[in-house]
Amino acid sequence: MNYTLEIACFEITSAQTALNSVADRIELCSERHLGGLTPNLDEFRYLKTTTKKPIRVMIRPKAGSFLYSSLEFEQMKADLLQFKASGADGFVFGILNEGNHLDLEKNKELLQLAEGLPCTFHRAIDRTPDLDQGFEQLIALGFRTVLTSGGAPSALEGIDELARLQAKYGSQIEVLVGGSVRADNIELLLTKTQASAFHSSGIPKYETYVNEQEIKGMKKFL
Repeated sequence: MNYTLEIACFEITSAQTALNSVADRIELCSERHLGGLTPNLDEFRYLKTTTKKPIRVMIRPKAGSFLYSSLEFEQMKADLLQFKASGADGFVFGILNEGNHLDLEKNKELLQLAEGLPCTFHRAIDRTPDLDQGFEQLIALGFRTVLTSGGAPSALEGIDELARLQAKYGSQIEVLVGGSVRADNIELLLTKTQASAFHSSGIPKYETYVNEQEIKGMKKFL
């Protein structure tokens, strides 16, 4: 089985470290303390000149809920098109409606703008009231990946649900296990969930930047 280790990078120093490491791809975003927002376009363009590794770009104009105004949605579309034109290898986004169900129309519109580039539905899925319904809708829409902790605060806490989701949907969509994934727990997560893709900030406790040794520590199990 082929395994994937994706590193979430919130600023350019960490992105450079991750791209030069054994990680398979990165998710580029900004504002770690806000859970990740759309990154700087010029920084992305620079990073693309330095690597051939895939960079998936977060498209998220604000923190908080995943319900967006018409103006915010227009910003998301404009951002996606700019990053696509600049060579993005994929996108990461997620739009919910007032009941925390998937907003099918808005997500579909962004997928269409991506024109076949792989798109990840991020941990907004964990806020939905019915994960099975959400997964089935994501598969029908054409998302390539879903980032999830199994509806729990962390992947370890959601480990049983992650195993169930992987067994049920893993052949139809990449189940990207995320939520405090680290070198000291990834072996257990791998064994229990049987997932093939893992997502981590690669930042050890009490540190600020991606740590190459932490990435190596995770990748040795994959």
